[in-house]
Amino acid sequence: MNNNLLNIENRPAESPLVETIWRSQSNQAGPFLSIATSRLELVIARHEGQLYCTVRGPETRPKMAHCPPDSEWLGIQFKHGVFLPHLPPSDLVDGQVTLPQASGRSFWLHGSAWEFPTFDNAEVFIARLVKEELLVCDPVVTSSLQARPTDLSPRSVQRRFRRATGLTQGTISQIERARFAVSLLRQGFSILDTVEQAGYADQPHLTRSLKRLIGQTPAQLASETYATQLSF
Repeated sequence: MNNNLLNIENRPAESPLVETIWRSQSNQAGPFLSIATSRLELVIARHEGQLYCTVRGPETRPKMAHCPPDSEWLGIQFKHGVFLPHLPPSDLVDGQVTLPQASGRSFWLHGSAWEFPTFDNAEVFIARLVKEELLVCDPVVTSSLQARPTDLSPRSVQRRFRRATGLTQGTISQIERARFAVSLLRQGFSILDTVEQAGYADQPHLTRSLKRLIGQTPAQLASETYATQLSF
């Protein structure tokens, strides 16, 4: 989404389990294109005076969504392999779970009331989840993504990948490469340079990937006049 709809701020996280922490506020209502993402995310939304906590799974395809007016969001995006064991990632692929409210300031998670985290204290919230063993990280995923050897068979690695991420390693690589290509095109790289930098075989390969995972062609993404908003 661009700043016509949202004011967006993000920061690096102190927790080794978190990729980034972000917050946003909507300026107006409008449609946007939610693109594929390979990571688990916890999102706190404030709309019409109410707070909601949602756990979002990876998304393997783009979809149109709607940004409501006068709303705020806080997002905690986890690293690959980080998950909540009682909410299996395989059950959250292309979906989400909104946790029940316990009060105006808290929500229910695994039988206990938890205070909604804020942009500034998200690490404290994450540390509590880890202490209560409600958030874990599978080191096999990290090792595999970094091409480090493990003592497991390829089939066992694939099984661990599915359990911890809901996706295969190949699917994660495809999504991350497509998102990288979007960032290059948005920075002004040419389509041919993007093919080379992102490691696609040729321009048709790039086009097929972006249409499937992002919902737009490279030419649309590179155009300054194409106004579709992205959740990027």
